[in-house]
Amino acid sequence: MTQATSEQSHGIPAGSGALFFIQIFATLGFAVLYSTLVLYATKRLGFSEGQANTMMGVFGAFNYGLHLFGGYLGGRFLSNRNLFVLGMVLQVAGCWVLSGQSAEGLYWGLAMFLTGSGLNVTCINMMLTQRFAPEDNRRESAFLWNYAGMNLGFFIGFTGAGYFQLGEHYQSLFLFATLGNIIAIVISLLRWKLLADIDTPLLHTSRRQFFVRMLVGLAVLTVLVPAIRLLLTHADFTGSFVIALGVVVFLLLCLTTLRHRPREEQRRMAAYLILALGSLVFWMLYQLAPMGLMLFTEHNINLSVYGIRIAPQWIQNINTLVIVLGGPLLALAFGNLRKRGWRIDIPMQFSCSLFCIGLGMLVLPVGIFLAGSDGIVAFKWIVISYLLQSLGELLISPIGYAMIGKLAPVKYQGIMMGCWMMVTGVASVLAGYVSGWMPENADSNAAATDPGYSHVFNQLGWGAMAVGVVMLLLIPLLRKLIAGVENPGS
Repeated sequence: MTQATSEQSHGIPAGSGALFFIQIFATLGFAVLYSTLVLYATKRLGFSEGQANTMMGVFGAFNYGLHLFGGYLGGRFLSNRNLFVLGMVLQVAGCWVLSGQSAEGLYWGLAMFLTGSGLNVTCINMMLTQRFAPEDNRRESAFLWNYAGMNLGFFIGFTGAGYFQLGEHYQSLFLFATLGNIIAIVISLLRWKLLADIDTPLLHTSRRQFFVRMLVGLAVLTVLVPAIRLLLTHADFTGSFVIALGVVVFLLLCLTTLRHRPREEQRRMAAYLILALGSLVFWMLYQLAPMGLMLFTEHNINLSVYGIRIAPQWIQNINTLVIVLGGPLLALAFGNLRKRGWRIDIPMQFSCSLFCIGLGMLVLPVGIFLAGSDGIVAFKWIVISYLLQSLGELLISPIGYAMIGKLAPVKYQGIMMGCWMMVTGVASVLAGYVSGWMPENADSNAAATDPGYSHVFNQLGWGAMAVGVVMLLLIPLLRKLIAGVENPGS
């Protein structure tokens, strides 16, 4: 009996439970940085809002872009559990350096943290999927629990970050982030044997090759930290490079699609490319949350609710709660609608997600219009905006990953999954640029910046709605291109 199936009688394979708790605490540190970086850079280190937004855009691009690289390293040069723990150690070191509260420490701290978080996310997924035999139908349930653990980690991270942010206790904030990562390391070490890799390329090498590959993997980690530090220092160049790389990859994928046969697979790849462009618009607006939208919330939203001071990070928990609670409800609702004859498929969900995030932008100018003479916008408007954005995420995010297995030919599935993740990275850089269009809040007030914010939110909202209409008009074509593929959302 293999290790993957040694605990069948207990409901889940050995190690799955540990990975659930590891996921919670591994996510906590990232949630802290994701929700606080722009505020920390502007309020404590004296960065301009434009510089902070650009750096946050590059932060997101590296985080998502390195996932693919981590998937290649794990199981080939370092075991997934080794790479995960080393990544956690780098995150702890990065947060510790950040707690020193200096500009130089910011770059080195982020470089360490990004190397760790970018590489080890894929490791958790790989360790979990290896616990199950290919025919084991409990895999989906395990990943749902894993997804819930990730969102619980975000909730704890956002809540703690907001608490320390209210008093601007940044040193305590970053030490709090290290606590989650340290707990993840401890759990991993306590369950070390249960988290061993199962049938990876590294396990089929000789003892000498094993140590050579391990040394190469360690060398890659060592080189990545200063490389990322250098690129963070030149965030404008790095952002341009990421976008240029995204364009090149997209064009190469277009060329691959044109040359691919059979025709049926070629049509599905064409549908993937169209949907990828639509998703780029969605994720660009969605990634505004820790950037321009965070600064708007900090300076222009009434954060005193029933006498309680609300931290900007706490508002992002709206998204976490909607995903955790709304996911099962939306799946149930879609199931009932499909039984009644409604055709809810990939193209329809993508179109609706764009309308949702477009409306999420458009409600903000309404709130600005109804603001008082001081320009401070009522809290309810940012809540409504986040609710609409979160609904859009529910419509596009799960089905986006699920459709890769349906639309991508087998030999291109890894590449197309990587490209799909790269879309989010490029969108993060673009969100940094879009945030730069928004007014500077330094030496200003809400009444003075409201018109600028309203103009940008209107442009973004109506732009997303226009792309949503285009996607709606393309639904017949997309359905024809996807014809014969089982709907992953059904």
